[in-house]
Amino acid sequence: MAVNDNRRVIEVADPTALAAAAAEHVLARTAANRGRVAICLTGGSSPKHLYQLLATESYRNRLPWHRVHWFIGDERFVPADDPLHNMGMARATFLDRCAPPENIHPIPTATADPADPDGGAALYQRELQSFYGADTLDSARPLFDLVLMGVGPDGHTASLFPGDPALDETAHWVVGVPRANIAPFVPRVTLTLPVLASCREMLFEVAGTDKRAILTRVLAGENVPANRARSTSETVWLVDRAAIPENFGGR
Repeated sequence: MAVNDNRRVIEVADPTALAAAAAEHVLARTAANRGRVAICLTGGSSPKHLYQLLATESYRNRLPWHRVHWFIGDERFVPADDPLHNMGMARATFLDRCAPPENIHPIPTATADPADPDGGAALYQRELQSFYGADTLDSARPLFDLVLMGVGPDGHTASLFPGDPALDETAHWVVGVPRANIAPFVPRVTLTLPVLASCREMLFEVAGTDKRAILTRVLAGENVPANRARSTSETVWLVDRAAIPENFGGR
């Protein structure tokens, strides 16, 4: 384990080990809160192994599904059964088999107008605020127990892209993204940085040689969105060996 820029960077062997380590973080966060738990999921390829693992009997039987609520950090305006639909992927992989339906909180892209992603954002903001019980975040009372995150090749995280004014948004909890910088080039809805930061732990999952270049930039402190995403409490980057920069940690 290495420490870098006030965050923990934990190296694991491969995607299988990464999923197992991430699953233990999920279990630890649910065990630490004896009341209602809130977990914010992420899309992309990295978390799919984790989601598959959570559906296995050994992990499924250790999670208190009745008191865990599942949210999503961003969503694309694609059909719910499209593999690129973030919550759709999570539901198909583990949520629909394990979680009570009332504990699953998707961003309402199916009922919102793609031409008005801010409308869908407003609906999800109201849902988050209703769940939280206030319209203003209190640093002493995080919204989420755990926020899962990934990083794109351009350094974006959730649907917060380089140069997007949404990176500086502080008033809104959720915003619409009229057009993404990368495929699929469709409107999106994303949580903003202050809301993502309102968590007891933010956990990035990074795997594969194709992520090494952007991880090198992130760990060098470059001003990319993923470097601006930090928990108000603990931020952890789980990285497999293939993604770790060659010179990281004095190699």
